Amino acid sequence: MISKIFKGVLLAVLAVVLLVGLGIIVPRPLWHDAPAGNAERSRQILVLSNPIHTDIAIPVDGDLLTRFAFLRTAGLDLDNPNLRYLIFGWGGRSFYTETRTWADLKAGPVLKSFGLDRSVIHAELAGDIPLDAPPVMAIDIDAEGLERLTQFILGSFEQANNAPVPLIGSNYGPNDAFFEARGYFNALMGCNTWTAAALRQAGLTSGLWTSLPWMLRMSLRLHNDEGRFAAGNHLP
Repeated sequence: MISKIFKGVLLAVLAVVLLVGLGIIVPRPLWHDAPAGNAERSRQILVLSNPIHTDIAIPVDGDLLTRFAFLRTAGLDLDNPNLRYLIFGWGGRSFYTETRTWADLKAGPVLKSFGLDRSVIHAELAGDIPLDAPPVMAIDIDAEGLERLTQFILGSFEQANNAPVPLIGSNYGPNDAFFEARGYFNALMGCNTWTAAALRQAGLTSGLWTSLPWMLRMSLRLHNDEGRFAAGNHLP
């Protein structure tokens, strides 16, 4: 009996290891169309990580502030002279809005994340971000990739009356806000797979399935040339 249990546990562990390995090693997309010319990677974005979640930070300029001017409807001060980045993340409504810190972790939102939950986008304002910090991965992309990335993020906002819908009162502080998002969240196809999809729009290749930050970071290193990553980036 004990032997059967041991074999069952061992097979389950091996299956998980295989799934994780394939998720990182198998590229997505499987191939790229040949690039038209040698586009200059003159733009830089950041992937910010914690143990379970990733965000994308985009340096602000006049065009970006114009296109995301609706963030003002949630009380965000886009005119702050110290503003350097707009940060975006996607996730499950229950877990994301109710878990401001690890001390706020509750069983209900965690369990809901393994089913289907409404999704939200978290938008945050940030000043200078040190590129050599361990949670930061700086990635160089071209102007066309930045445009596709911006369109992907804008397209992730749910619309009502032709405008994104803020969740008033759900923010963590004065420099962030939540908005209704398109799609449903679950733990297997969650925030980090959204980040991977966004980065693919920017012209990068990710792993086939990257449900955790370290899987995404490792797959980006594996499938993209090292020249994309700023010197000083930390390995996953």
